[in-house]
Amino acid sequence: MTSKQVSIAVIGATGYTGVELVRLLQEHPQVKITHLTSESFAGKKFSECFPAFSGRVDTTLSPLDVDKMAKDLDLAFLCVPHQEAAKTVKLFLDKKVKVIDLSADFRLNDVKTYEAWYGPHPHPELLEKAIYGMPELQLSNLKNAELIANPGCYPTACLLAIAPLAHHKLIHLDSLIFDAKSGVSGAGRKLALGSHFCEVNENFKAYGIGKHRHTPEINQGIKKLTGQLPSITFTPHLVPMTRGILATVYAQLKSSSTHQDLLKIYQDYYQKASFVRLRPEGNFPETREVRNSNFCDIGFHLDTQNQRLTVVSAIDNLIKGASGQAIQNMNLMFGLEETCGLLQTSPIP
Repeated sequence: MTSKQVSIAVIGATGYTGVELVRLLQEHPQVKITHLTSESFAGKKFSECFPAFSGRVDTTLSPLDVDKMAKDLDLAFLCVPHQEAAKTVKLFLDKKVKVIDLSADFRLNDVKTYEAWYGPHPHPELLEKAIYGMPELQLSNLKNAELIANPGCYPTACLLAIAPLAHHKLIHLDSLIFDAKSGVSGAGRKLALGSHFCEVNENFKAYGIGKHRHTPEINQGIKKLTGQLPSITFTPHLVPMTRGILATVYAQLKSSSTHQDLLKIYQDYYQKASFVRLRPEGNFPETREVRNSNFCDIGFHLDTQNQRLTVVSAIDNLIKGASGQAIQNMNLMFGLEETCGLLQTSPIP
């Protein structure tokens, strides 16, 4: 384990994921926040924009200047839109600065799949270099990474819910239904009609049906676990709350099992996972129980008559679904304890 402080920059520090990163990193014992960027608020102190950080993070926000920043930087966190991120990633990698990208630009391995959902990729030659950063699925690959693609929030909740069963090929891949609900912060801080208070308050809706961009990411994750491309139904919903994701996953088992059999499979698969907590039979997670934490809580119900499984997972979309998972990836990338800087926050009781 390294004792060196990691010098970091947060690119796009005034969006929801950027602010969450700063909040967590400013208490991380082995991190030095060197640069915070914002094109909209350049020249202002971070604490001017967010007074809760007064006296704690008074760093002046600056426009992006890779040449200048790279001189005293170990790692850049990118919290900027897709396609813009890929261009910036290339600039940092050329300067030998490691990158954790929170956009979608490097999550998909296949350029044709990416372009079908997002448009032309600015740097497809870098796709092979990127490591998909879900530590619970591939811990060893992250330790030597130069570029980590931080997973999407929905795929994190959905894949962690089903990964042990997919890994052991215990489910029919054409039976998978992912029904997921997210708080409004998942839409980002940019103004949009659909996330206005009057549109969201006292309302509950499905959106992106059959066309949500996290669908190919979930497909890819399951294919990596099973070797086969699944046929899934993924339907996201918007809930009138600020943060949190609750994913309910339905799957048909290939053969008869008991709850205890399946619990043992989950326990073995996640025995080294610091941030996955399994619930006892009949107990299911709620978003408030993981809010403000990096945990993913999982519970499941087995319909023994039909051998159909219902799995419920809950995460905080801004932490385990974004900034907390990014720090978890950073810790592994630099040989730190995986939990370092992530246990000071706690769920709401």
